[in-house]
Amino acid sequence: MAFVDFETDRLTNPVDIVETIASSNDWSFDRSGDHEITISVDGRWTDYHVSYTWMSDLEALHLACAFDLKVPERRVREAAELVARINEQLWVGHFDMWVKEGVVIFRQALPLAGGAEASQRQCEALLEFAVEACERYFQAFQFVCWAGKSAEEALEAALFDTVGEA
Repeated sequence: MAFVDFETDRLTNPVDIVETIASSNDWSFDRSGDHEITISVDGRWTDYHVSYTWMSDLEALHLACAFDLKVPERRVREAAELVARINEQLWVGHFDMWVKEGVVIFRQALPLAGGAEASQRQCEALLEFAVEACERYFQAFQFVCWAGKSAEEALEAALFDTVGEA
């Protein structure tokens, strides 16, 4: 199978769509160029810093969602184990840990090969999936990094669902 390198003209820039979403939600954002925008989104546990990047060579809209958590060097191994265990459970996107910086991020991409156009709903869905994943697992990362829990213990505690009302 041969791959052909070609440039596809687009009717819209996917990052423009994301800027419209951020503006309509009154979110703080920084547009650093035609191909990148960073948005601040309030979460229940922390604020999320979401970066959308249009990668024209891959024809994909990439999303990276970071939160304020620095993994201490002594907990890197257990945090990496937690990332692996979480990723086994995810259907969309994945967590990465940048060991050198001690940072955990959630990443995913929307392929738009062959000139496909991104819709507003697709761009919103990328953000929703990212924030939901971060909200769901943020406390597990806290338990590993600051409470000294194992990845297994942290996941059990973070995913504990209460039923009913008090």
